[in-house]
Amino acid sequence: MRVSITRALISFALALALPPSLLGQALPDQPVGAILHSQGGVWVNGYEARDSSAIFPGDVIETKTGATASLSLEGSTVLLAPESVGKFQADLLELDHGGVSVGTSKSFKVRVNCILVVPVVNEWTQYSVTDVNRTVHVASTKLDVNVEHEAGKGKATTPATTPAPETSSQRASVHEGEQKDFDESQVCGPAATPTSAAHGISPKWYALGALGLLALIPVIHGGGGGKPPVSPSAP
Repeated sequence: MRVSITRALISFALALALPPSLLGQALPDQPVGAILHSQGGVWVNGYEARDSSAIFPGDVIETKTGATASLSLEGSTVLLAPESVGKFQADLLELDHGGVSVGTSKSFKVRVNCILVVPVVNEWTQYSVTDVNRTVHVASTKLDVNVEHEAGKGKATTPATTPAPETSSQRASVHEGEQKDFDESQVCGPAATPTSAAHGISPKWYALGALGLLALIPVIHGGGGGKPPVSPSAP
């Protein structure tokens, strides 16, 4: 009994010693993560992932031959096709190569080099992006997406006085049911040779060989209507 009373007095004394500003202080915000689901053949940051793993911004996901991975986060489902490498960044995926299908009501984006694919509205949108041999293929199966050349990344766009092909424009739209190709070299410039880890991307991304034709996995439907399959192939 005396031990319990002593502990209570110590706890009370410690509480009094804390500054009042700390007593009601909220915990810092935690990074927005996702749950990765796989059935083997998927690696996160160079280590084989469990069937169900938590991932956080900055984590690099790699799918081996014949393996797929799905990410579940609030309002979005993201599928990585076999032989794909991407970096998760909370509200977008940086795709190094391979293919990804997205179903989102939270405007989840996909970036390939300087090319950014963005849903037009915050309603259930389904689209896919593949990057094979520096050709970015974008297809939308529900609602529209914009394909933007991010400012400050890649080479400058073609001057307005020169007739510019669609692939070098600042923004293009891919409407529901459409699919378009974008030449990464033309839009973003020649591929950069990595010199250090300062790029924030694992050097192993650049050691992987070129992919063959890639068939995307249909988007896992959830929270929205429409069930058209997403299966574009790279040109």
